[in-house]
Amino acid sequence: MSSCCCADWVSSLARGHAGRLASIARKEGVGAADALDVVQDAFQALIVRSDATALRAQPDAAARVLAATVRNAARNLRRRHHNARPHVDIAEAPLADATPRPDEALATAAAAAQLEGCMARLGDMHRHVVTLRVLEELSGEDAAAALGVTPGHVAVLLHRARKQLERCMTD
Repeated sequence: MSSCCCADWVSSLARGHAGRLASIARKEGVGAADALDVVQDAFQALIVRSDATALRAQPDAAARVLAATVRNAARNLRRRHHNARPHVDIAEAPLADATPRPDEALATAAAAAQLEGCMARLGDMHRHVVTLRVLEELSGEDAAAALGVTPGHVAVLLHRARKQLERCMTD
């Protein structure tokens, strides 16, 4: 194993792939120092393989063997109890479904119903301004043209309508 041919082969593999192999080990959850150890162990395992002579002629295959060896060794190292990642408590785990919880959905529905009632209490002009500016997202100039008033008047009406809605929602 100490022949010049083997040393050159392993050296070229190390120069070309050691960084990527260490990155693979890090992605599997081991620390930096352990990642280097895993990579070194993978090279040692490659040298003593029974098909090492055949892999010398296939550098891509040798790189794939190294990557698989590093990945498996890193996973095995991480699985050991002292390196294991702690499990997340079931109460702290995020839900896979993005739908709101029933109590949140109920609170949202109640707020929407309250807002609908508050909108009904607004005068016609204030309700139209809120609808055009907030719900339909028209600019002040476009809302003013639709209502036949000045943009400044639309701004005043919107401000007053928002204040009325705020008071209604907090009551």
